[in-house]
Amino acid sequence: MTTLIKTHLQHPIESVRDLVDFLGRGARPKSQWGIGVEMEKLVLDAETGEAAHYAQIEKLLRRLEDSTAWEGIRENDCLIGLKGPSSSITMEPGGQLELSGELCRDLHCSSRGYRNYIHDIIEAGEELGLIFLGLGVQPFTPLEKIDWLPKSRYNIMGPYMLRTGDMGQRMMKQSAGVQVNLDFSDEADCLDKMRLAMALSPLLYALFANSPIMEDRPTGFLSTRGEIWARTDGDRTGIIDRLYDADARLIDYVEYALDVPMYFIYRDNAYLDLTTSRFTFRQYLESGHSGHRATLGDWDLHLSTLFPEVRLRPQIEVRSADSLPPRLSLAVGALLKGLLYDSRSRSEAWDLFKPLTSQSRHELYRQSWRQALGTPFRDGRMQELAITVIALAKQGLARQKCLDIHGQDESIFLLELETIAQKGVSLAEQLLARWSGSRSEKLITLKNHCGFKL
Repeated sequence: MTTLIKTHLQHPIESVRDLVDFLGRGARPKSQWGIGVEMEKLVLDAETGEAAHYAQIEKLLRRLEDSTAWEGIRENDCLIGLKGPSSSITMEPGGQLELSGELCRDLHCSSRGYRNYIHDIIEAGEELGLIFLGLGVQPFTPLEKIDWLPKSRYNIMGPYMLRTGDMGQRMMKQSAGVQVNLDFSDEADCLDKMRLAMALSPLLYALFANSPIMEDRPTGFLSTRGEIWARTDGDRTGIIDRLYDADARLIDYVEYALDVPMYFIYRDNAYLDLTTSRFTFRQYLESGHSGHRATLGDWDLHLSTLFPEVRLRPQIEVRSADSLPPRLSLAVGALLKGLLYDSRSRSEAWDLFKPLTSQSRHELYRQSWRQALGTPFRDGRMQELAITVIALAKQGLARQKCLDIHGQDESIFLLELETIAQKGVSLAEQLLARWSGSRSEKLITLKNHCGFKL
């Protein structure tokens, strides 16, 4: 989540129009659209099943730095991530590893980069007694026993989370997800995509629900991660209702962001804490703070600390899916690319959600992480909606004609997801059905369910 404040971002903000223009500059012609997939995973001690300590994960990163093309990222002499020519590996607050993959023209490209990354981390991790799980929440380790990553921004964010909800620190240290980054061509295209992506968020929770266990017990949720996010910070999470309106514009996202309390600004290689009061970016823009005036770099940093289901910074980022087994991680990108990058599929998908009222949208959203594909939808269940939407995505991908060397389009990444929808049984339900026995037996179950393997 770190934002590098580049020279061109140091210019002071003259007006709100500058903030709108900053987002608008993310537009690209359709011929240049790409897709980026960010995949978080849990790192566990292979023997105990507990969350790996920072020292263990640092050894992993050091080994990768020494033996591969990855270059270390450090803060205060602590290794906190790696960067490659076109992608990066970062650590989240509780030691979750995230691959920010290359921005690719298609998912076949993403898949190649993902396979290389998996090979690198598993080969190094096995020698260090580590395993990697594509699971939405830490299965065994209590919150207080998970190390904080030694990044100074978390010294500000962590305590603030205790004041904004009862699960913010769980979000930071115990959860993991998959995010997909998408392009847009202009303002209208951006808002159309964000509107549909927000409408899809309950379906994404339902299809990719994969976090029913926390601290060795079923939680009552199929996506516990969804419940955690809902109880993290109401100012900066959830759905932005204004964007559902047909006349919504980029200024509406800016207005939302302006009224979110700030965490910090970055000056002289240090984060300055702004959380002692509910100091919004709007207030900062109007009056400054401690002699500092708002810059585009501050705005860029602030945008990175907003966590709605769909955010803009300035690419569109869709954030609803739980962390997944490697065989399914690219299904999130395939579903969204098929729907959002094909105008016909996008329009037909929006028609499914357009009749919903604000109340019904929020009810669907809240129920999705408890009932997954069994969530009531109109006169049926979310399962029927999932089957329809996946079919639309497949049609959209077929029309995009991005083929691999075998002549297959990107719908190959939807095959297992299609099976899940047809059966109506989420990954979470599959895991719950097998959750029994000793700790070692449960670890075997987890490795078979969502473990990363060579």
